[in-house]
Amino acid sequence: MRVLIVEDDAAIAQGLSDNLRNAGYAVDACSTVKDAWLSLQAEPFDAVLLDLGLPDGEGLDLLQRLRSQAGSKSGVQEALPHPDLPVLIMTARDGVTDRIIGLDTGADDYVIKPFNADELQARMRAMLRRSAGRSRPVIQRGDLVVDPASHVVEKGGVVVPLGAKEFAVLLAMLQASPRVMSRSRLESALYGFGESVESNAIEVHVHHLRKKLGDQLIKTVRGVGYFIPDEG
Repeated sequence: MRVLIVEDDAAIAQGLSDNLRNAGYAVDACSTVKDAWLSLQAEPFDAVLLDLGLPDGEGLDLLQRLRSQAGSKSGVQEALPHPDLPVLIMTARDGVTDRIIGLDTGADDYVIKPFNADELQARMRAMLRRSAGRSRPVIQRGDLVVDPASHVVEKGGVVVPLGAKEFAVLLAMLQASPRVMSRSRLESALYGFGESVESNAIEVHVHHLRKKLGDQLIKTVRGVGYFIPDEG
């Protein structure tokens, strides 16, 4: 899962980035509305954590632009991010009116600074479940059960230890199921800007997952990518 943090306080951005990376997320961070919009056009993200008061404008303006998908330059349509991308506002503005405006503008959730990092992650997981149309906290395919919160994976009732990147690959494919994910899309879900990626990293992770969880779980579409069928 790839997350974009839009926060101009460097200490908050760094602490939150470290916390999320330790939890298995791929994280990118920026501090302005302009850089956030450019990032959203450049890469596919799974969620945005958005501060409101930014040096070059309001986070709400970015949110409104995302939801409306308005804007073009010189008559050339921009490459636009998905309008339904989950967005969680994080701000020191604690007034009821501020929260109402943020939610009515299109935010999926709203937390007040200072916030607890574990609660923020729980809110993110709930937000992502709603975005994927799920209500249960675990994902199940046949005898495979995956808990995104605890990172516990069970196969036939037996816990299967996975590395952080292996878990991230598995979770990305389960959440996209039954759609096929290309290697480049999987890489973008696992690695932030500037992170080095081995040319065969995804293939290695998929190979390890098949050894640990069975050859039939992950299907290959040659020349396209990988997917996990609905029926497991």
